[in-house]
Formats: sequence, structure tokens, C-alpha cells
Amino acid sequence: QARLVESGGDLVQPGGSLRLSCVASGVHMDYRAMAWFRQAPGKQPEEVACISPIDGRTDYPDSVKGRFTISRDRIKNTVFLQLYSLKPDDTAVYYCASKEGYGCYQPVHSWGQGTQVTVSS
Repeated sequence: QARLVESGGDLVQPGGSLRLSCVASGVHMDYRAMAWFRQAPGKQPEEVACISPIDGRTDYPDSVKGRFTISRDRIKNTVFLQLYSLKPDDTAVYYCASKEGYGCYQPVHSWGQGTQVTVSS
């Protein structure tokens, strides 16, 4: 059974940085794309990063491109999300997710429990 456990969320000032981690068990990252989503209060979930196992290709929406970086450690079965130049609009619960297969276009297979990121002065 898949289990995803996020950590690293915190209160940070605008312009600050954070690194989120997601440790996966029961999920083989060589066969599934891994993604990060976020959900702010009153808003729909938004996928903010995805990494494919085939060639390490990454995808980001324009809202975070150039500020967020997704990476993975295949030995530790861990996915990271590095957040730079944080803005108050980045405040949300951030969720790790595994996809049904190799492609980032595929639906989510499993979700983590989420970690809170708050950007405020």
C-alpha cells in the first residue's frame, strides 16, 4: 500500500525559501511520475510541479516556474520541492502525490497528508 509522508512546511517571510520533502513507501518511483500540489483556503487544488521517471523531465505551471524546483532521490525514494522567492500567494497546504504511471499527464494514484506553508511578514 502506497504511503507518502511530507515534511518541511513552515512559516516564512516573503522572499524566503523552503524545501519540502516527501518520503514514499509502497511506491516505486522508477515507474510513477511524482508531483506536488497545493491547495489554498477556498481554492481548487493546483499542481505546482511534476517529475517523470523516464528522463527526469519536469513540468511547472507559469505561476511557479523559475521559483520552484522538483527533484528526487531514487535511493531514498524521496521527492523534494525547493521553493524560492516565496510570495504570500504561495500560502497553502502542499501535498505530495504519485501518478498512475510514467506520465505527468496521468491522474493521481496516491496522496500524502499535506504540509502547511505560510508566507507572511
